[in-house]
Amino acid sequence: MILKLSGPKAKIGPYHHGRKMSLKAFEFAQVEEGYLVELARGYVVVSEVPNYPHALTTAFIRDMLGAYRLANPRATHLVLDGASCKLLIPDWRTWVPELVIEVVSEGSRDRDYTEKRDEYWTLGVKEYWVVDAKLQQVLVLRRGRSQWTEKTLGPADVCETKLLPGFKLPCKAVFEAGGDAGA
Repeated sequence: MILKLSGPKAKIGPYHHGRKMSLKAFEFAQVEEGYLVELARGYVVVSEVPNYPHALTTAFIRDMLGAYRLANPRATHLVLDGASCKLLIPDWRTWVPELVIEVVSEGSRDRDYTEKRDEYWTLGVKEYWVVDAKLQQVLVLRRGRSQWTEKTLGPADVCETKLLPGFKLPCKAVFEAGGDAGA
């Protein structure tokens, strides 16, 4: 059975988690305040809005990428985060990001490490970084011929990519940006 929302005030909330939904219904659906919603393989995934330390970590990474973009305007087209970007199924997509960076929160741990890895491979993403402040690591996945190549970085390391020549993201600073996020 496919979930259908009715009425102008119908919103997706935690009670919709795991239900099947069409892309057409999902694309314009409203979401209850305090939740983030994704459509994964035709099923609704509902999670709570990440906490303040998560937001600090995400903001630090976004600011570093923004500074890089200002200094290297021809190296990047856009730096987007959260609700400002949406990746649709292959038949609908008009662009695919080359680099995707996810900051893990407890509610998204399995999805970030497993499901999104497969989804981003299928979409054609070139690199996928999983930033995990709790584990004090960044899992860097780079597209190989038939699967991701993996490299795990710790606090003493720096994230770099050929996709953004000269960009350096110090792991220790990322982990510290969230304050107690790694505690």
